[in-house]
Amino acid sequence: MSIWIRPFTPADLDAMCADTAVEHLDIRFAEVGDDYLVATMPVDHRTVQPMRLLHGGISCALAETLGSLASNLIVDTDKQLAVGTEINASHLRSATSGRVTGTARPIRLGQSQHVWEIRIDDAAGKLVCIARLTNSIVPRR
Repeated sequence: MSIWIRPFTPADLDAMCADTAVEHLDIRFAEVGDDYLVATMPVDHRTVQPMRLLHGGISCALAETLGSLASNLIVDTDKQLAVGTEINASHLRSATSGRVTGTARPIRLGQSQHVWEIRIDDAAGKLVCIARLTNSIVPRR
């Protein structure tokens, strides 16, 4: 059973992110499952730190993009918004090229708080980063 309150495609999500940091970082949505979202991001001049390794803060940007957007897709955004309040990330392996893939899955979806786990893997499927994002569900102003 799907957690999403309305149907959407990866192309719909890419269109929602036009003219944002998400588009600038070339984060592209790849898959929508019943209870998960997948997006990819390049490891290139936009996303590496001076040692030419994937920047940990940019990994967090991919994780927050996935988790925050996922939460907003399961609330009535006419009345509520999901806003990130805490992110924790463990950077486990470096990435130097190609694209990394993030997959967000819910840990808890409450009325006032959502918690997501986001796994970021390299092109070989090796875990680069694991993150946990907490979103508060707040009234829309």
